[in-house]
Amino acid sequence: MSKPRKQIHLAAHFPGVNNTTVWSDPKAGSHIEFDSFAHFARTAERAKFDFLFLAEGLRLREQGGRIYDLDVVGRPDTFTILAALAAVTERLGLTGTINSTFNEPYEVARQFASLDHLSDGRAAWNVVTSWDAFTGENFRRGGFLPQDERYSRAKEFLATAGELFDSWRGDEIVADRSTGTFLTDARAGAFVHEGPQFDIRGRFNVPRSPQGRPVIFQAGDSDEGREFAASTADAIFSRHATLDAGRAFYRDVKSRLAAYGRRSDQLLILPAASFVLGDTDAEAEEIAKHVRRRQVSGATALKHLEFVWNRDLSGYDPDGPLPDIDPDPGEHHIARGRAQVRMYRDPLATAREWRELAQAHNWSIRDLVIETGNRQNFVGSPETVARTIDEYVQADAADGFILVPHITPSGLDGFADHVVPLLQERGVFRTEYEGTTLRDHLGLAHPDDSAAERAAS
Repeated sequence: MSKPRKQIHLAAHFPGVNNTTVWSDPKAGSHIEFDSFAHFARTAERAKFDFLFLAEGLRLREQGGRIYDLDVVGRPDTFTILAALAAVTERLGLTGTINSTFNEPYEVARQFASLDHLSDGRAAWNVVTSWDAFTGENFRRGGFLPQDERYSRAKEFLATAGELFDSWRGDEIVADRSTGTFLTDARAGAFVHEGPQFDIRGRFNVPRSPQGRPVIFQAGDSDEGREFAASTADAIFSRHATLDAGRAFYRDVKSRLAAYGRRSDQLLILPAASFVLGDTDAEAEEIAKHVRRRQVSGATALKHLEFVWNRDLSGYDPDGPLPDIDPDPGEHHIARGRAQVRMYRDPLATAREWRELAQAHNWSIRDLVIETGNRQNFVGSPETVARTIDEYVQADAADGFILVPHITPSGLDGFADHVVPLLQERGVFRTEYEGTTLRDHLGLAHPDDSAAERAAS
């Protein structure tokens, strides 16, 4: 018997604070004005996407003590944006990245429960930890936690938030005007949590929301992050978007679920993916090359090389050869707040590898940064991109993709107009929303239904 074809999940990531976005393009708009977010969200909903995804930057990146202004800078508050978008959309899920290191369970649970009410059940929480002391300087807590402590705090943070969500059953409010009875249970919202990270007790003041709890996303790629996702998350935001890497990641994370009594379909794997469309594959390849050159200007190339060299390289020619000097492996890094710094744990080895590549291909600094950086995942005509995405999902390299366009806010328009109809023709993507909540879109059970199922088994 042939395996049934999987339905594809699609989401849209509003990019910010990174060089994926070509903010200098004449078609690019603001990353702060609400009209940009509204256009992006409406396009995603018109295309019947599952959700919109917002990342979070708690501090602007710096290089050499100055704001790194080659990226798009500035990001309004996540909850404010998502609450506003709830008013201009009807079915699109609203996913926000919120940090568990510098927040408290009560305030985050209250904000997500409120968003779930305002959106009629479309809220999702991407749970992240913070890895650097640089970000921590903005907060009373200060500093940062070692990796094992970050995940210990995150696990207890999420569990505590769950206790707050569940402190209301959902049937307490009767609002009976004839008897004057509003609540059937005067103890609604009562909670007590005592643990290593949190010792809180009181009353949660937001009644149970339409989804019971927001959909939970997790984005960590370390072994601890994968285990955290397998134990608690509904979906994982992955960076493994190539076929081979995606299949390996998919197998690894899905294989961890059984240890927690979970089925394979209870955790979705959704990698981030960029794309470039053209009328033909050849035209799309040319456009993609042009986009990469615009994403990595000469100044950007030098700044990216500094992530590894940890030195001021502003005096070097970006169209010239790599520096002869070796990286400085010192503890204090010239680039602060950049996740890429963590990728190059052995800068001397990376420099040797890059010099060999540059010599073999006659690459300049800029060429090297372009060729070793993130390339577009899906490049081609709409037919090619639709076929490739379908092949990846059917091959279990992903359950779908979170798409990151290089133009904001209109960069999603072409995908919505030309690729989505082809996926619909293939019978692997919805033509209409069948449910109203984000859990409906993702095929996830309501927490109350899951609890009843566990009790019956």
